[in-house]
Amino acid sequence: MRELAVPEGEGYTVQLESFEGPLDLLLHLIRQQEIDIYLIPIAQITDQYLRYLDMMKDLNITIAGDFLVIAATLIHIKSGMLLPAQPGSELDEEVERSRKELVEQLLEHEKFKQAAQMLFERETVELCVWPPDENEFQAEEKELISANVFDLVSAFHRMVERYKDQIVMEMENDPVTLAEKIGEIRRLLTVQKEVLFSFFFQLKLSRLHLAVTFMALLELTRLREVRLIQKEVFEDIRILAC
Repeated sequence: MRELAVPEGEGYTVQLESFEGPLDLLLHLIRQQEIDIYLIPIAQITDQYLRYLDMMKDLNITIAGDFLVIAATLIHIKSGMLLPAQPGSELDEEVERSRKELVEQLLEHEKFKQAAQMLFERETVELCVWPPDENEFQAEEKELISANVFDLVSAFHRMVERYKDQIVMEMENDPVTLAEKIGEIRRLLTVQKEVLFSFFFQLKLSRLHLAVTFMALLELTRLREVRLIQKEVFEDIRILAC
């Protein structure tokens, strides 16, 4: 189980490196916009990537060094591409080489993720078998899309902004642990078929409780105990038990 550090007087810190990395974020942005991986619009993707890093900082999510390395690479490529073209120059060759290396990293990482998905596919099917009377939901599910950690980060950020007037003050004698939140979500999903991510914000919890709930969902997703799905990109995330 991943640790959620809550230093006294300093709020909370969420660590994501055990769940998804910087190449996963880039692939997420590319797939979300149906971009050809060989024709990545560097300026556009760089801006979006940096916005995600800003969201993580706003949510007190610890950003691993690898995220910053990729950010520096994107900024370097973007800066070089914005300069006047000088065919044959060392700078142009370096920028093009960096762009190709990034594409190769993404392709290699995508192959690795697909291979890993195939290894766990049978286990996932066995864990997430719907009973015969769920045929109607199965038909609907074909039109849904799976949400990942970055969708959850984006949703968390949107919900904080939407419900900021309902988020209560932190209480000194209001301790919360990751294990407790995982238990709460498990119990909730035993009495409800699904839960909307916005539900936790409607409970008027403190920002700390919301952050630990966020981490608990990540852990349960990693353990393949819950599934995160959406009808459309940027819509509310539906949480279902496997």
